[in-house]
Amino acid sequence: METVKITIDGIELEVPKTYTILDAALEANIDIPTLCYLKGINGIGACRMCIVEVEGARGFVTSCVYPVSDGMVVRTNTKAIREARKVTLELLLSNHDNNCVTCVRSTNCELQALSKKLGIKNIRFEGERNVYDVDEISPSIVRDNNKCILCKRCVAVCKNVQNVGAIDAVNRGFNSKISTAFDKSIADVNCVNCGQCIEACPTGALREKDSTDLVWEALSNPDLHVVVQTAPAVRVALGEEFGMPIGTSVTGKMVSSLKKLGFDKVFDTNTAADLTIMEEATELLDRLNNGGTLPMITSCSPGWIKFAEHQYPELLDHLSTCKSPHQMFGAIIKSYYAEKNNIDPKNIFVVSVMPCVAKKFEANRDEMNVDSIQDVDAVITTRELARMIKQANIDFVTLEDEKFDDPMGEATGAAVIFGTTGGVMEAALRTAQDVLTGQSVDKIEFEDVRGEKGIKEATVNINGTELKVAIAHGLGNATKIMDMIKEGKADYHFIEIMACPGGCITGGGQPIRTAKERATIDIRGLRAKAIYDEDKSLPIRKSHENPVIKKLYDEYLEKPNSHKAHKLLHTHYTKRDII
Repeated sequence: METVKITIDGIELEVPKTYTILDAALEANIDIPTLCYLKGINGIGACRMCIVEVEGARGFVTSCVYPVSDGMVVRTNTKAIREARKVTLELLLSNHDNNCVTCVRSTNCELQALSKKLGIKNIRFEGERNVYDVDEISPSIVRDNNKCILCKRCVAVCKNVQNVGAIDAVNRGFNSKISTAFDKSIADVNCVNCGQCIEACPTGALREKDSTDLVWEALSNPDLHVVVQTAPAVRVALGEEFGMPIGTSVTGKMVSSLKKLGFDKVFDTNTAADLTIMEEATELLDRLNNGGTLPMITSCSPGWIKFAEHQYPELLDHLSTCKSPHQMFGAIIKSYYAEKNNIDPKNIFVVSVMPCVAKKFEANRDEMNVDSIQDVDAVITTRELARMIKQANIDFVTLEDEKFDDPMGEATGAAVIFGTTGGVMEAALRTAQDVLTGQSVDKIEFEDVRGEKGIKEATVNINGTELKVAIAHGLGNATKIMDMIKEGKADYHFIEIMACPGGCITGGGQPIRTAKERATIDIRGLRAKAIYDEDKSLPIRKSHENPVIKKLYDEYLEKPNSHKAHKLLHTHYTKRDII
């Protein structure tokens, strides 16, 4: 790789010729403030906060787009630069809703942090300010343009990473804003509710639709039996909301905090992930043996499902009919569990703690009920759970570990890895190889389906049967896979697709990290490692060996894909227009 020598603030560096000044500074741990920059996603120099002086250049240059060159001398912290940044920031603040105390992003807002860092004490520029209606129609995402700084990070991730393009910049000058087609609500366009725009937003302009009041109300209702379930990715991220290192697994503390909040039962969505594998693997084998539609594609990511409904309605038959794990769990809680405990299903309130805002939309789908009883009553994100814990004045970090309640708290390592890209595929393969060989196979780790590559492929030979699989994470990569299917070029048998890059560990409901953290810390890698470490620590690592699942089939469901299983655990999809 060709390199060049540059000097930044007196520090001599040798960096790749392809770098920008900001790339070089980040690598050398030299802090240059940014707002619109998002590594690998958005580098447009729009906010002007990353300006620097370059010897020989006329005026300031924006470091996020300015390429390095041999012998370049850069200064990042002169009096003129500091004053120019301060003026730019004050102009942004003059058209911003500065009600920080009531903002969900208070203390985790890049605009707020930068204002403090630059010593903004008052705003010298006063004048007319744009005032917008807040879009709260979507069950998943709230848009508040009063807090928008037009950094376009949300636009870049929606268009360039997710290939959705539900939002974009419209109008010019003072009337510029981020909006949808025909200025409709985000609920009425082709938004898939993945929430990656929320993760990208540096302010409170985009946030999840808060469901904590609904959950608090249920917890205070003595007539309700309130059950909570937690997804695998939540346990490896929740600790970050309390200052713990990225990648810390806090399963026991999470369970303890939920019990202190007053839930009647604290269960593990992983149990339902094992159930999902039983249904999904059986469905795949049935398609393979009986000429069903192939390749079969996973259905546990609701953002991906809605994307397919909008973008590829003609290919919906390729999707597995399985509900996602938390929806399966809700259906089982309000049938099997209700019967076993003599509780009227109408008096059971199921709360799902998810790393995902699309789950909020999913839980409200018309299809997600059995005999007009909704599977899941409320979905809260990892961030919302953290807020509830803080509201209850619980000292999370010092909590003693507790275990999930029986019987729906026992799960396998295969279920845990659902939280990261490739995990659903690996879990399915662990079961499929035992079914096809008729014996328990010792080798259960499928390295080829792991990792952060956008599209992964593998051919697995099981007892003479070749199973060709693919894994895609991020909807831009899903598009490539789906186009191959349309063109008849995808000779896979089974495909895993997750809407969010990295899978659920970086879902739209997870703790929000700053642009600098995203550029300098392997957040995905650290959270994924915690997932795989938990898998290794568990005594049972194959879904079909979970004794709770065996008992569930023996006592209630009969067998995977039975008539009763289909009624409770399977669903169908809806063709949707693109707006």
